[in-house]
Amino acid sequence: MRNAQSVAKSGYGYNPKRPSGDKGLRLPFLETLRLAMLDSQIKSRLLFVLGVFAVYVLGIHIPVPIPGFSPEMFENAVKNNGMLQLMDTFGGGGLKRISIFALNLSPYISASIIMQILTATTPSLKKELQEGGEYAKRQQNRRTRALTVVLCFFQGLGFINMMSAALNNPTILIKLTILSFWCAGTMFVLWLGDQITEKGIGNGISLLIFAGILVSLPGMIQKLGYAVQEDMLSWFSVALLAGVFLLTTWSVVLFTIAQRRIPIQHMRRQMGSRLVSGNTSYLPLSLNLAGVIPIIFALTLVYMPAQFKGMLSPDNFMYGVLDSMANFLMPDLTRAEGILGCLVYTSLIFFFTYFYTAIQYNVEDIANNLKKGGSFIPGIRPGKQTKDFLDGVISRITLIGAVFLAGIALTQYVVPLIANGVANLGLPFGTSLLIMVSVALETMRQIEANILMKQYGQGE
Repeated sequence: MRNAQSVAKSGYGYNPKRPSGDKGLRLPFLETLRLAMLDSQIKSRLLFVLGVFAVYVLGIHIPVPIPGFSPEMFENAVKNNGMLQLMDTFGGGGLKRISIFALNLSPYISASIIMQILTATTPSLKKELQEGGEYAKRQQNRRTRALTVVLCFFQGLGFINMMSAALNNPTILIKLTILSFWCAGTMFVLWLGDQITEKGIGNGISLLIFAGILVSLPGMIQKLGYAVQEDMLSWFSVALLAGVFLLTTWSVVLFTIAQRRIPIQHMRRQMGSRLVSGNTSYLPLSLNLAGVIPIIFALTLVYMPAQFKGMLSPDNFMYGVLDSMANFLMPDLTRAEGILGCLVYTSLIFFFTYFYTAIQYNVEDIANNLKKGGSFIPGIRPGKQTKDFLDGVISRITLIGAVFLAGIALTQYVVPLIANGVANLGLPFGTSLLIMVSVALETMRQIEANILMKQYGQGE
């Protein structure tokens, strides 16, 4: 394998002077894959990830044994429900098949949201996580997984009740059978994600969500072709969709790699018998500090009334209350209630963007760490001035990121207005596209980092 110097001279875009915090890729995609295949360790990790993907896709196509199940009725029910359609897209089509992985990672994501909010708002839990080290993290993980099992039952029961007509009004025994398979399937998918994180490359949970969306793509393309063939969709609409797709992808890539780099000046220090002169580094702050988390949090909340509604019978008083809430909270630009839902959805994205950023970036700790290390921002005094400066910069960056996330999230509701006939196709705009591009970029960065680190070691 070529060493670091040969990579630098190869003209593949590698820049050794680029700041280490840069989130852009230094090597082209094909060159990164070629170098990864030449390294036995990286190659084995990638093959392990692909093997887990194969197991995951197989599980998506294994249905829960249900007597009298009507796949056609269930598929139509999913197609006509925005929440179920999104869940089905994230799960690779497992929900409409009533597969053992139908719930996918949705209960775990909801459990993670609840635990993060509880930790941020409960002083004892927050202190435990900050001071408890690795043990506290393991305890938090156990609580999250225990809550995942509980949410598997409630979310699964809600889905079953919403789809009871397609399931021929299942008995209690059949419901318990489905819930048992779904709960076991979710925990198995969670275990697969842990195996990818430990033995593969990248974040296992994110990669499995990415795989689920990717598995859904062939079916979406087939539906698109059928719509064109049956004159339900014009070629102009297809061209318009392709343009929106490319523009959205370009925007996601741009905002994912864009950074505000704050220069940090390090003071001269005495190391042994010699004096080391201070140098300059950068504190990189991504324009999209919170990633896709705020959209997922917001989606979970706006669709929550619809999920709880499914657990109740239609003659229950709370069923009517939750049904009204669901109508007003579900984003949809074709209805007056849905427009209000879009406004609530956008407000929640802004709230969670600021909330999650505040959890991840404690400006007071950053300012104190800079002061303790003898470092400072040029032109800014250490201490309170540094804290106020960082707080202002992060607030402005967070506002830009929130506007970007809200625009991306609303794309999937705007597209049906400009291209007739695509409302029920479930095309990967908005959240799905953001997840796909973000996870792909992050995984490629990790592969590239492994390659360059090994090449530096060989070059020394």
